[in-house]
Amino acid sequence: MSKDDYDGPILEIENLSISFFTRLREIPAVMDFSVTVQPGEAVGLVGESGCGKSTVALGVMRDLGKNGQIVGGSIKFKGRDMGAMSDEELRDIRGSEIAMIYQEPMASLNPAMKIGKQLMEVPMIHKGASKEQAYERALQVVTDVKLPDPKRILDSFPHQLSGGQQQRIVIAMALMAEPSLLILDEPTTALDVTVEAAVVQLVKELGKKYGTSMLFISHNLGLVLETCDRLCVMYSGEAVETGSIADVFDKMQHPYTQALFRSIPLPGADKNARPLKAIPGNFPLPHERPQGCNFGPRCDYFEDGRCNVTDIRMAEVAGDDRHWTRCLKFQEIDWNAPMELMETKQKGEIGPVVLKMDNLKKYYEVAANALFGGGRTKVVKANETLSFEARESETLAIVGESGCGKSTFAKVLMGLETATDGQILLDNRNIEMTPIEKRDSKTVSEIQMVFQNPFDTLNPSMTVGRQIIRALEIFGIGKNDAERRARMLELLDLVKLPREFADRMPRQLSGGQKQRVGIARAFAGDARIVVADEPVSALDVSVQAAVTDLLMEIQREKKTTLLFISHDLSIVRYLSDRVMVMYLGHVVELGTTDQVFSPPYHPYTEALLSAVPIADTSVQKEHIVLEGDIPSAMNPPPGCPFQTRCRWKDQVPGGLCEKDVPPMRQMADGHQIKCHLAEDILSRMTPVIKIAAE
Repeated sequence: MSKDDYDGPILEIENLSISFFTRLREIPAVMDFSVTVQPGEAVGLVGESGCGKSTVALGVMRDLGKNGQIVGGSIKFKGRDMGAMSDEELRDIRGSEIAMIYQEPMASLNPAMKIGKQLMEVPMIHKGASKEQAYERALQVVTDVKLPDPKRILDSFPHQLSGGQQQRIVIAMALMAEPSLLILDEPTTALDVTVEAAVVQLVKELGKKYGTSMLFISHNLGLVLETCDRLCVMYSGEAVETGSIADVFDKMQHPYTQALFRSIPLPGADKNARPLKAIPGNFPLPHERPQGCNFGPRCDYFEDGRCNVTDIRMAEVAGDDRHWTRCLKFQEIDWNAPMELMETKQKGEIGPVVLKMDNLKKYYEVAANALFGGGRTKVVKANETLSFEARESETLAIVGESGCGKSTFAKVLMGLETATDGQILLDNRNIEMTPIEKRDSKTVSEIQMVFQNPFDTLNPSMTVGRQIIRALEIFGIGKNDAERRARMLELLDLVKLPREFADRMPRQLSGGQKQRVGIARAFAGDARIVVADEPVSALDVSVQAAVTDLLMEIQREKKTTLLFISHDLSIVRYLSDRVMVMYLGHVVELGTTDQVFSPPYHPYTEALLSAVPIADTSVQKEHIVLEGDIPSAMNPPPGCPFQTRCRWKDQVPGGLCEKDVPPMRQMADGHQIKCHLAEDILSRMTPVIKIAAE
């Protein structure tokens, strides 16, 4: 049957239940799950980690491993029950009719095979195409996914491409056989936000061009708003609400959907006046789900004796387009009631300058031929003349894409690297040339770091309490074990973890709880400056709100200076006092949060703001997609580092952008922009993000 003969739903999942079987018990991963994808439709599957989104996708692909089993319900593809298909029929469908794009592009690419050959395999295996036809098709698809110099790319190995290019190749590979259904499992999580915007735009265009239906799995509601027609919200193995984007975003009918939106920093949220509301409690483990409604223990509207009695079925919301909710009380709840105001916080007084960087440079020398060493060396300019100051009780956000030098500068500050030139002053003491092993314990305890991935920073074989006590010993705090133990328990109180967690092992903690232990350890020696390197990007949305709130609260109490490294501009807007935007080792813009988020912008800041997905249907954004990838720091472009991707370049006469690095210019009070654009052009810039009037 050809694609055009079938006009019913492409995918129908009805009352699907999937369990994993261990020696001890059956663990239900997905229960009573239904979703329908119509031809040409994009359906978003949203939820936190562990809710069963990826299990649904693997169920469709029939790739559940040895212990996974479909224990109820059915999956129909183009009207045929996939449960009744033979292995051979499934093999024919997978890859040609249904293709899947995974989160990590390198997991789908063979590192030892050239890109062209990997792409050509698809039509040769699935369609019986000749080598010449397959090559033409590969060339066509690589051009479709907007990769520069397609012939050179086909002749490259995967490691010679950037992450964004690799992900485009994986998308190209999925499209080679023109599938009817494309399943995307968090396809942009590992990518920078400007690259993500381009990839998302690409997926939408290709979906229209090829008429492909999509099942888009994500935990990012903003991304789903921009890519999908309908969405399905999952919680703890069940669909809790499904409907069109407009219905679910603006007329939500389930308490979990509402709680999810209240924990995301949408425009208008403010860390002091309008704090985010974290979802109380924790996600239930699959074998510890509560009786009745899975969300019951964390729900604001929970009613004992009613919500926790029997299993709850999906109910239709009258008057909307196929809008369903799994809530007994949805007709009784006043969904328009204003959110109970969280207690407003007093903003900490911003104090004197604690940290000052002056023309800091960090260069690395690398062998030009890294494989065999020897020969010429090349200089990588990771940081070029960084200058800024940070004050007591201030949050300074450092924003930029990977490779911009954010983490290099953090390493120099921590003493893990020493500076090439320039100075770093901590309370007027120079520390840029003192490596960490030569720093005294006071300096080490004063500058601490909270890392991106809480799983990698804890010792798996040491209890939580012991890890914190170990930090106290290193910082020379407490006269004896008893004093240190008492201080450790106070630190657990500080990060709002129960004291009995002192005796737990890291594996017994959730991601959010591990990150709290990391924060407790950073504050063990009363840190003055905490470098938070993407501290919430590995955490679920609902946990993010609690962890950012915690950092703010500790900052108010301890007057800490927080250097918050992030690429998530929504969180930056919510919690920072000042923002520093970096590109390819340079600071291109620096100012208060209000200055940086409203025009005039540096052209790169403008593109960054346009790229951030915002989960709000009333927001209108100017759409700016950056062409090309970020240049390499080993081979930066001449002149302005951003000129190869800048859409304003032709407004500057005489090719100045390609010749000279722009000077840092003072715009308003404390607002600096590194750009050649004339004052009058900068002043005519319009806001990228507009909120439609109610």
